Amino acid sequence: MDKNELIHYYNKFKYGEDSYHYLMKNKVKEILLISTFYDAFIFEQDGRLSEQIYGEYRQLNLSTAPMVTSVPTGEEALKMLEKKKFDLVITMLHIGKITSFEIVKMIKERNPELPVLLLLNMQSDLSLLKKYTDKLDLFDNIFLWKGDAKLFLAMVKSVEDKRNIEYDTKHGLVRVILLVEDSIQYYSTLLPLLYEEIVKQTQILIKEELSDINKRLKMRVRPKVILAHNYEEAISIYDKYKEYIIAVISDISYERNNHLDTEAGIKLISKVKVNIYDVPTILMSSDSSNRKKADKINATFIDKYSKHLLQELRQYILDNLGFGDFVFRNEKGEEINRARTLIEFEEILKTVPDESILYHSRRNHFSAWLMARGETQIAKKTRLLTIKDFDSTADMRNHLEETLNFIRKSKNKGKIVNFHPASLFEPTEIMRLAEGSLGGKGRGLAFMNALLISMEFEKHYPDVNISLPSTTIIGTNEFDDFIQRNQIIERLNDNMSDSEIDNLFFESSISAELLENLRIFLYHIKYPLAVRSSGLLEDSSSQPFAGIYRTYMLPNNHPDDEERLQQLLSAIKLVFASVFIKNSRSYIENLNHQLEEEKMAVIIQQVVGSKFGDYYYPHISGITQSHNFYPISNLRNEDGIASIVVGLGKAVIEGGKHFRFCPKFPKVELLQLKNLLIDSQKELYGIDLKHSEFDLLTGEDATINKMEIKNIEPCGALNYTASVWDHHDNRLIPGVNRPGARVITFDNIIKYNYFPLADITAKLLEIGEEAFGMPVEIEFAVDLTKDKKHKKVPTFYILQIRPLAISNEDVDLSSNEINKEQLLLYTDKSMGNGEINTIQDIIYLDPKKFDRLKTIEMKGEIDLLNEKMKKDNREYILIGQGRWGSQDRFLGIPVRFVQISNAKIIIEMGIEDFNIDPSQGTHFFHNIIAMQIGYFTIPYKSQIDFIDWNWINQLKIIEDRNFFTHVRTSHPLTIKMDGKHGIAVIYKGENTQ
Repeated sequence: MDKNELIHYYNKFKYGEDSYHYLMKNKVKEILLISTFYDAFIFEQDGRLSEQIYGEYRQLNLSTAPMVTSVPTGEEALKMLEKKKFDLVITMLHIGKITSFEIVKMIKERNPELPVLLLLNMQSDLSLLKKYTDKLDLFDNIFLWKGDAKLFLAMVKSVEDKRNIEYDTKHGLVRVILLVEDSIQYYSTLLPLLYEEIVKQTQILIKEELSDINKRLKMRVRPKVILAHNYEEAISIYDKYKEYIIAVISDISYERNNHLDTEAGIKLISKVKVNIYDVPTILMSSDSSNRKKADKINATFIDKYSKHLLQELRQYILDNLGFGDFVFRNEKGEEINRARTLIEFEEILKTVPDESILYHSRRNHFSAWLMARGETQIAKKTRLLTIKDFDSTADMRNHLEETLNFIRKSKNKGKIVNFHPASLFEPTEIMRLAEGSLGGKGRGLAFMNALLISMEFEKHYPDVNISLPSTTIIGTNEFDDFIQRNQIIERLNDNMSDSEIDNLFFESSISAELLENLRIFLYHIKYPLAVRSSGLLEDSSSQPFAGIYRTYMLPNNHPDDEERLQQLLSAIKLVFASVFIKNSRSYIENLNHQLEEEKMAVIIQQVVGSKFGDYYYPHISGITQSHNFYPISNLRNEDGIASIVVGLGKAVIEGGKHFRFCPKFPKVELLQLKNLLIDSQKELYGIDLKHSEFDLLTGEDATINKMEIKNIEPCGALNYTASVWDHHDNRLIPGVNRPGARVITFDNIIKYNYFPLADITAKLLEIGEEAFGMPVEIEFAVDLTKDKKHKKVPTFYILQIRPLAISNEDVDLSSNEINKEQLLLYTDKSMGNGEINTIQDIIYLDPKKFDRLKTIEMKGEIDLLNEKMKKDNREYILIGQGRWGSQDRFLGIPVRFVQISNAKIIIEMGIEDFNIDPSQGTHFFHNIIAMQIGYFTIPYKSQIDFIDWNWINQLKIIEDRNFFTHVRTSHPLTIKMDGKHGIAVIYKGENTQ
């Protein structure tokens, strides 16, 4: 993928398809106020100007409030304008020797584009202006202040709206309220009222939005108020922005053709009604006889002399511009229900009587309400439709419901939304159950989800769905509150065992708010759940924490809802506790972090899969990496690798038997037929649905069972993943339609493309590597279920994505003439890159002492030796038989990474009659990569790769135990790793290079 293409998709998600990011780009940030000392004192002390402006901005969560710089005279103003850039100048009428009329002329001569407003602070100033009518045109506008600081916000916003209207309407479909008034006194009162109502409406919408990104967009797309003072100015604005106008509020008597026209407003509204009959219109006049004229053209009349002028105007805005709640009414106009949010509106719409649908559609109320909420596109479609366009009221209702549902989903696609039941079944949204950071895993998932939605990635595969499983995240704030509220730190001590720590967390309580949210969550959710860790330090390139923290799989099928809640709470608490258990503490300390730096978010995900008999698991699980550390044949490192199994991915991440393929070249055989038959998957993992009661304190496997492949065929799980061994022809036949031994080969998937797994993983790896700027690893699962009746297609689910750290140090051993007599070790099956010259210690398992039945004891022994090396701050080379880190103790020593964390080089020795594949894809392997540990493989009786055991046996023994021996060299060894060619060497001594 081209980087520019990725940037395009990133911007499309971040800023929105309609460039919302660039709306309101011409903001007033610096204001120069020219006023006498007395006026400045009154503004600040009585009017609290700065406080009011800051307060209004903070209330709306707008960007930084404008800074106000005050100067007492015109002379000072001109000096200040020379020194600093200002976005707006506000001048009082009386400012000293240089009059306000002179100062505006000087400013406009220097900078014609700089807006200058004249602010009057006395009613008597209005009559004074009549003497200077020929000089008033230089001011961009004139206002009268009566002590209400909201006027300043209105003045600033009116300037910003005028500057931004052209771009914002065109690119953001922003709506416009046209106010036509020539009386300074009246528009100085009306404008603050309009902005106040718009502010209130915006606040409602911000609270209503589930996505924080959408909240910010709502701030930018609030309606603009454009002020005109005469007929020509009003008509010009109307003609240019008529498709965006949601209301016209007009005086009746003002200038037209440079003469006072006592019916100018009537003529304006009449023209408006010809083009947009249903746009809300208000005519205002001090002459009550104009009411009949307003009625005649279907405009609302408001008497300027009314004692309740502002209240009447406010009420009209609420009732007709769609601000506030949507009040459902019957044919008599009586209230029958009320919707405060779009989601409530959607729900009530399903049940209100037909007469209410007809009542509101005739009056265009649906369109007005949606328009006021920024749903411009849907409002336009709704405005054009009448009952005549549908066969019945029911059809109209269904159309409204479907349109609302579509727009809500589209708005939140790819976003992180706050908790609401309506979003529980939307896989394109990630829902936040509690505030705070999403943690490492959560960040990766949220990023990939947003990117794929922006790219419309699924369109490349019309018969396949590609998404995340339904994902909900508990932010890190809950972890902080949990630790503090339950006094965990005070109650912990260094001597506590892991089980004691677990019990401490188990008995502690979560917040009441999260408890209630989880109760609502489980009321709607009945499928199995994965409860995963997402620590702040987790899944970075240098510190992945892969497999360090816990994951619990819950059947979520107990008949008692309260018991299901307690099981979920237990899993969350035990994930919290996993920060403090021994393995985690050791790992964190090994990375030179403080324990208190780590904070835990929790991911609650739908478990991908289907019910097969008494078990639940996916058809395919796997891990794919964009960098293959052990390429064979003509494959390259950058071609990537994938490891897959039938059932849960536990078999892959713990180093069990699995199938491997190259996503870019899936038909390249990575194993000979003989080895494939021996090493193919024989067992799978699934969630046990038989037992709805379990004890999570017994471990992460409390709900998981292992089954033999040969026993699961009747359930249909092997239909597209297995092949049959044909003894007569010595070949594998894809499918399970004939008798014979079943072998997991995934031929129908990988070779015959029943499901485009290879192509999907190859493209995702390419996108992921470009997006992260380094190689990546993706965990995934596949549900192959097809159901035409329910429109269900096979689905590829992304479970996790994280970066892989690859060293770029330049070491090339491919063309060197290497004297192997100087070497302690040579292998062309290595992972790692660079040179190390600091290690003198080797801990090895004597090949004669290796016993597959005693790997558990070996694990305990190396754990003790590793602890000693940590205390002495000494790194070492570790050599052992079989696969390090495998959770199958018969394949090798089942250590966790923290039990060998001070090893800088890890060597796997082959075992007789057993082929050890490199452990790519395991959590253990991922930690090794991120910590830049050298990882070498020496196949059994290899003709090329070797270790000089005779030389090792002559070294000084530091400690000799039942299985492992610790030896030390007199000088640091030189270790060279060529990551590009997979070659590694260790020189024996100081002078042997």
